[in-house]
Amino acid sequence: MPSSRARPESRPDDDRTTDLIRWAAFSCVLVPVVLLWYGSSLAGAAGTALGLAAVTAVCRLLLRRSERCAARLLTDEDAPQAHHRGRHQRTGTGSHRGGRHSGGNSPVG
Repeated sequence: MPSSRARPESRPDDDRTTDLIRWAAFSCVLVPVVLLWYGSSLAGAAGTALGLAAVTAVCRLLLRRSERCAARLLTDEDAPQAHHRGRHQRTGTGSHRGGRHSGGNSPVG
């Protein structure tokens, strides 16, 4: 029976991110338990748990967004692209901005 981690589309980066999120969720549970063990109030431990959960959720969101952007950049690099010729799609030697250019550094007159 294949494990859920052995999906063909999964990448090592996904596994690392998932592991990171799992450890963060574990910390969201462990830290309040330790605080209660050492005599902190229930309200303080609950507030800490909520704060850690909020930070973990934001970090997860940012990690997933970063992964999507990186994947999009990789697919854009792999796709063949047409040569970009500027705003008006002009070509040729005399088509640059600023009019005609004479050769060298001589002034245009």
